[in-house]
Amino acid sequence: MRVGITGHRGLNKDVERHVRALLDEALQSYADDELVVVSCIADGPDTWAAESALGCSARLEVVIPAEKYREGLPEWHHEVYDELLRRAWDVHRTGMTESDEAAHMAGSEVLVGLVDELVAVWDGKPARGYGGTADVVAYARRTGTPVRIVWPAGASRDQ
Repeated sequence: MRVGITGHRGLNKDVERHVRALLDEALQSYADDELVVVSCIADGPDTWAAESALGCSARLEVVIPAEKYREGLPEWHHEVYDELLRRAWDVHRTGMTESDEAAHMAGSEVLVGLVDELVAVWDGKPARGYGGTADVVAYARRTGTPVRIVWPAGASRDQ
């Protein structure tokens, strides 16, 4: 089973704690001995799912949306990003250079094309910019990729 991850970044610590537990539970529910988690390993749910996958002996594959993608991530996340990238079983690239909304959506489209199911840490609201979680969910649904929504009851992105 190949599972992709997308989700809101910048969640507060309380929501993060709940989301991490939900992601652990979701990934453990796949009974497949050959679980592969595909992630762009941005800060937030992408990284939390990647860490959970490695913790349950799943393989990690990484999609890099652009050559300058790492530079656009928060500096405090670079060390974690580098470690997850080192531990990746395989790496997929879009071929784009600039880390912009178009590259992020292209990376998500590559990710969706690689998976059997998409896990979305999504509050159900519209994307705040092109390539946001809602756009990735819509793309997956248009292409026939099943989507599993993971969101803590009563939580808000803005809490």
